[in-house]
Amino acid sequence: QVQVVESGGGLVQAGGSLRLPCAASGRTLGTYNNGWFRQAPGKEREVVGVVHWSGGIRYYTDSVKGRFTISRGNAKNTVYLQMKSLKPEDTAVYYCAASGKFHSSIGFYKGISGYDYWGQGTQVTVSS
Repeated sequence: QVQVVESGGGLVQAGGSLRLPCAASGRTLGTYNNGWFRQAPGKEREVVGVVHWSGGIRYYTDSVKGRFTISRGNAKNTVYLQMKSLKPEDTAVYYCAASGKFHSSIGFYKGISGYDYWGQGTQVTVSS
């Protein structure tokens, strides 16, 4: 069993930056494929980015490319979402997820059903 916990959310002005850590207990996150998702009020949860367990493959949704970066900590048990040049439309609850399912296509991990473990979410609010 893996417990996933995100943190680091808060209120930031447009153009600012935040880094969201995702930590796990039970097993190291480095053995899982990890995804970051977000859900704005009244909208469905959407993928922000995905990192393969090896760290060698990453995917970002178009709206965050060039602004957001997913990385792993040295201890391989923390995954970070670095967010820069934040916009008001980035306002949402951000979720970290871990997948023990191994699939050949990175596309598999763009969907909610690809994940086994979810954090409770952390609120990010970007003011204009």
